[in-house]
Amino acid sequence: MSINRVNISGNLTRDPELRATGSGTQVLTFGVAVNDRRRNPQTNEWEDVPNFVDCVVFGARAEALSRFLSKGSKVAIEGKLRYSSWERDGQRRSKLEVVVDEVEFLSPRNQQRGGAAPQDYQGAPSYGSQSYGQPAYNAPQQAAPQDASHAPVSTPPAADVYDEDIPF
Repeated sequence: MSINRVNISGNLTRDPELRATGSGTQVLTFGVAVNDRRRNPQTNEWEDVPNFVDCVVFGARAEALSRFLSKGSKVAIEGKLRYSSWERDGQRRSKLEVVVDEVEFLSPRNQQRGGAAPQDYQGAPSYGSQSYGQPAYNAPQQAAPQDASHAPVSTPPAADVYDEDIPF
């Protein structure tokens, strides 16, 4: 038995490119940068080493995603690996890419494009096999209190529950 599943999160390295096949199927391609931590043997310090992952989305989701994604967008991707090889100018070429099944937006759309997000940002939809069109983030953003000693403390309401009331 073998399992072909990939989960990555990172930032888009370029604006997505939307194309269509000869039969009309939409194809969206983009790259995601993910970091790997390694210890430098000379300095003995930890360093972030980027890995660049090519991603592709097919079908109706490709066009919808192209409106929400842009260079610098932080996303979480779930999909499967696909290996392709071909020959160009007499040289053999190959690549490994992620065929995307689900995308979750990790940064607000307005912030992805360099603007400030409003405080009541509700998020962009998550596009995946089961969560198509569902909000990725529903709770409004609230500013944290500046001084915790002045923050209001809420106590839960008193419950009149006795052992006899529990049904087991």
